[in-house]
Amino acid sequence: MNTALGIIKAQLNTISPEEQYKILYELTYDVCNSNNWGDPFSYARSREIYMAIELGHIMADTYSGEDAFIIDQNNQKVKFEYKSTIEKNIKGTYNGISVKDNLEEQLEYIINEKIGCYPVHYFSRFVGGTIAETWSVPGDKVLNVLLPKIAKQYKSKTLKQSADPRIGVNMSMTDIKKHGTRIK
Repeated sequence: MNTALGIIKAQLNTISPEEQYKILYELTYDVCNSNNWGDPFSYARSREIYMAIELGHIMADTYSGEDAFIIDQNNQKVKFEYKSTIEKNIKGTYNGISVKDNLEEQLEYIINEKIGCYPVHYFSRFVGGTIAETWSVPGDKVLNVLLPKIAKQYKSKTLKQSADPRIGVNMSMTDIKKHGTRIK
């Protein structure tokens, strides 16, 4: 544990757990707000912020589109997709994918706007408050795994009869390890 963290923890231990939580909650929100990282308590945003810091990426300031990016040597923005889990095994869930009018439009949307537009997808598994492992998977490999799953789900009658008709698919641990590179 670094020295600053040790000092902060020692100071926090002098007040009640409830007060500790409130202080840390407010400080976390303030740090994220002042850096334009968005609300850390919205969905998995806090884990995305943590991943961006660990990976040396710049956190996107919006909730739609890329999660983070870098500016490459050609001064071009390279966008990334992040997925995180707290489960025992690494995986990435792509939930809430909008359903288009026909399969051709659906696949075009997935390829050009939703999944295929990111050259690299990063998958992290968190244990407690830290990252236990992170994998990078090229965007084309993610598409190769997910497109058949998306097409199958799009065509299924149960999807159209569900209360939430949006598509949701996963990159499993096997998919990630087969197509990716462990970077942590």
